[in-house]
Parts: sequence; C-alpha cells; structure tokens
Amino acid sequence: MIWLIIMIPLSSLFTGIGIFAWKRKKPMWFWAGSEVKPETIKDIPAYNRANGIMWIVYSLIFWAASVLGIFKISVAGLVVGIGSIAGIPFLIIAYKKILRKYRVKI
Repeated sequence: MIWLIIMIPLSSLFTGIGIFAWKRKKPMWFWAGSEVKPETIKDIPAYNRANGIMWIVYSLIFWAASVLGIFKISVAGLVVGIGSIAGIPFLIIAYKKILRKYRVKI
C-alpha cells in the first residue's frame, strides 16, 4: 500500500508534465530555470508534442513499477532503479535530439 501511495503520485507527476508540455502554447523548457524563446523554435506545437511524448514515455517506467509492486515489490524496485538510472540520460539525449530537430537554423 505504501508503494502505491508513493508511486501513483510520482507516475502522475511525470504524465502530467507530459500533458502540460503537449498542450502548452509557448515552447516547453527542459532544464530547471531555463527558457526556450519562441523565435528559436520553428514549429512550437510539434516541439511541445515531442516533449510531451518524451515525458509520457518516461512515466511509463513508473506506471509499470506501480503495477509490478502489487505482485512483486523487489522487481518493482529494480524497475524503478534501472529505469531511473537509464531514464535520466534517455531524457537528456531525447531532449537534445528534439531541440536539434525543431531549433531554427541560423
């Protein structure tokens, strides 16, 4: 029960970030404290959609671990641990790829 009390809000947070990014009118940022200026992005809706998909895919690790925790908590913990360790670099690489694709070329 404690596992679900922790994991469901955490999973929802990452899914929420994805939905927020997807629906946002201004360009979504990635790094804390950074800002992406609208004039630097050639297709803001597509850029934000890609950001949203990135965050939603990342949240799937935590949703899977939430469900696995009901059956086997040790496996769920392993999924969260490996998913987080591998997921953070995935987010950075994916975001850089998104930014490269949608950034205005000068």
